[in-house]
Amino acid sequence: MKLEGSTTAITGGASGLGLATARRLVKAGGHVTIVDLPSSDGADIADELGERAQFMPGDVTDEASFGAALDAADAQADGLRGLVHCAGSGRPMRILNKDGSPGSVEDFEFVIRLNLVGSFNALRLGAARMARHDAVDGEKGVILMTASVAAFEGQIGQINYSASKGGVVGMTIVAARDLASQAIRVNTIAPGIMDTPLLAALPENVRETLGQSVPNPHRLGNTDEFAMLAAQMLENGYLNGETVRLDGAIRMAPR
Repeated sequence: MKLEGSTTAITGGASGLGLATARRLVKAGGHVTIVDLPSSDGADIADELGERAQFMPGDVTDEASFGAALDAADAQADGLRGLVHCAGSGRPMRILNKDGSPGSVEDFEFVIRLNLVGSFNALRLGAARMARHDAVDGEKGVILMTASVAAFEGQIGQINYSASKGGVVGMTIVAARDLASQAIRVNTIAPGIMDTPLLAALPENVRETLGQSVPNPHRLGNTDEFAMLAAQMLENGYLNGETVRLDGAIRMAPR
């Protein structure tokens, strides 16, 4: 997929990994639709990025609002060609609480719905729109999902988050095979400890300790490194069905 002139929707595009990706794609000459919650800074971000960017409020767990946002993206340029799905979150929980009572099924279901069902919605709703278009250079579109190293080495208190991100990894090769008949590629990035707004709120000594836990380089990953990989995954037509760790070779400890 050529970035210049192509349209990409970015969920969670108003902050963190999604925002860095939006900036990189606009700089490369692409059109972007930032899909984020109505309460986000999406409108201001779109104004900052210029005429090739627009903001559409949408919730990835809600077909109506998410579908409307993707329709707005599909109306840009030559139609929706890329979808970078960054929206997601976590909610700490244990299988058993300290008092021995069972962990909250509501906390488990919330994260599964947001991270895993939201990713499935990105696949099915994004692909439905991409499939309507003629292929360009042999493909109709590219969908990128976001997992986490927690998919492989989840820590204590991440049972719901690890399950959701492990599900995203598990869907990747299946989705790539399923959508091959429509000339749509699917890949996933599994970030490690990234310097997102969530980590920015931590004390500097905690951030430093986290950075030093990364084998090489000894620092947090920056969001533009995610965006750089996302752009390459969009552009490289032979990269399909892959989950790529972006983590400085870290392997997470139990806690």
